[in-house]
Amino acid sequence: MSTLVLEMRPGDMMVVNGAPIRFRNRVRIELAAKARFLFGKQLMAPEAATTPARRIYFALQTAYIGTEEERACGLTAARGLIDEFQQATTSPQARALLAEALGLAEADDCYRALRLARRVMQHEAEVLGLTPAEAPRAEPRGREAALPVAGDG
Repeated sequence: MSTLVLEMRPGDMMVVNGAPIRFRNRVRIELAAKARFLFGKQLMAPEAATTPARRIYFALQTAYIGTEEERACGLTAARGLIDEFQQATTSPQARALLAEALGLAEADDCYRALRLARRVMQHEAEVLGLTPAEAPRAEPRGREAALPVAGDG
């Protein structure tokens, strides 16, 4: 089994298995078991879901880190939002990414589905002409990057 070591700074936010955690001081944590978690810029607040692709991301995020009831609702919402987006877009790339993201989410691999949704958000931002400040990054960098560490087995 491998572990994951994360370095968090004061004020950083993380959600683990549906529980929000805000760090008050600098800390290095090790996740030694499977957990549903997001942190830093991977987390999207509900009020930030302002475009179709961002609403899909938020629904997938809920399907990943929400409570048991919220996860089922998040997946249902993601299905509907993805269907609407696929019907409205002219981008074959966005359609393919969303189809793959939905398949991953339905297979309970929402973390990878979120990575694909971030790519669709980036594509949407380019198409809509959003400035970089308005558009999310495709992948977390710097202190938001997770460092895999060899574990005990």
